[in-house]
Amino acid sequence: MTNLTRWEPFSDLLSVRKQMDDIFESFFARPISNGDAWSMPLVDLYQTDDDVMVKATLPGVEAKDLDIQITGDALTIRAEVQHEEEKKDKRYHLREQRYTAFARTLPLPVPVVADKAEAEMKNGVLTLRLPKAEEVKPKSITVKAK
Repeated sequence: MTNLTRWEPFSDLLSVRKQMDDIFESFFARPISNGDAWSMPLVDLYQTDDDVMVKATLPGVEAKDLDIQITGDALTIRAEVQHEEEKKDKRYHLREQRYTAFARTLPLPVPVVADKAEAEMKNGVLTLRLPKAEEVKPKSITVKAK
């Protein structure tokens, strides 16, 4: 004897929707930090006519602790910060500031001239100015009327 199963077309759509909801939730709800150490700085990356600009928020990081590298079409910002050692005469109730380390690599939208890059650290915000390579800068073409 054959068993018949009732087909419900909307159950397949609900399954696909649930999977898409799970994907979006995991992408947008991921934590910026884990419980022990800061893992990713918040970054703005934008272009002007002549430069690629990067602003990264790095609270508690000093300029001497930063390592910035441009390799091909990628920018890497790294930092390691050691906080003061635990004192024996203190009784901590909460101790979260021990060691901070992160590395973030960003793809650059256009080729840049790494040798002319400038970096400035002010109030916990790193600002990078990466001059665009000449071949990608906008060029004006003059139209001659005849």
